[in-house]
Amino acid sequence: MTAAAPARSQPGAGSSIARAISRRALPAFTILALGYLLIPIAVMIIFSFNLPQGKFNFAWNQFSLDAWLHPFDWPGLGDALRLSLEIAFISTVVATILGTLIGLAITRYQFRGRGAMNGLIFLPMATPEIVMGSSLLTLFVSSALPGGPLNGVLPKGLVFPLGFNTIVIAHVMFNISYVVVTVKARLAGFDRRLEEAAMDLGANELVTFWKITFPLIFPGIMAAALLAFSLSIDDFVITNFVSGTSNTFPIWTWSIIKNALPPQINVVGSIIFLSAVAIVLITTLRTGRAPR
Repeated sequence: MTAAAPARSQPGAGSSIARAISRRALPAFTILALGYLLIPIAVMIIFSFNLPQGKFNFAWNQFSLDAWLHPFDWPGLGDALRLSLEIAFISTVVATILGTLIGLAITRYQFRGRGAMNGLIFLPMATPEIVMGSSLLTLFVSSALPGGPLNGVLPKGLVFPLGFNTIVIAHVMFNISYVVVTVKARLAGFDRRLEEAAMDLGANELVTFWKITFPLIFPGIMAAALLAFSLSIDDFVITNFVSGTSNTFPIWTWSIIKNALPPQINVVGSIIFLSAVAIVLITTLRTGRAPR
């Protein structure tokens, strides 16, 4: 007689339900989180098509394309947006160049103070914006005072009047940290054997960088530049401290919202958001096609 095979234990209904919940909980939570983040943006886009009654665009009244047909038909809006774009462009270019070089130096080379520099890079990211803004204001104002605490420290004649230049300096300062972190993440998985192979074939350091290194880290540099541009055009707290009489788009919006809220603000915000999404999608598609 043969012994009967032991019966296989069947998984209980409770374990099946637990697996189903664990399998669907993360996607559901992700969808809810993204929906929560996109609700303000959706409201902004919807109310850009509103025809408000009066000066405030708080309540839905009537669908209209007037604000989209005349997006700058409000005093000061065009100048404020133009100033924000100029500052964002200049600060992004400068911060991307400096941040990329710093990221390469920290990742590739060993030098005295490398660990301290790694820590200093994270300080602007960890410092509250109100503290950084007030510190920069003190720096710029002190540089203009003959008897200030920076008298004799800065070069003679170096003065920072509050305005366009001080905003650019401030934006470059906090953007560099984000560029360095992004570029370092891209360089972390870089295969140095490609550069060594290029040099073995006769390429010098400069040719190797432009032909091998730069194309491979370019997606990281582009991501860092897009992040820096977004942070610059969106910044309010630090800019409010060092702007003087210059009005960027966030500062202009803060000042105008006390007396009016035109739908053109929603239009400009929608254009900036949709443009950023389009650039990210184009960059992602081009990066995805590169390996193929």
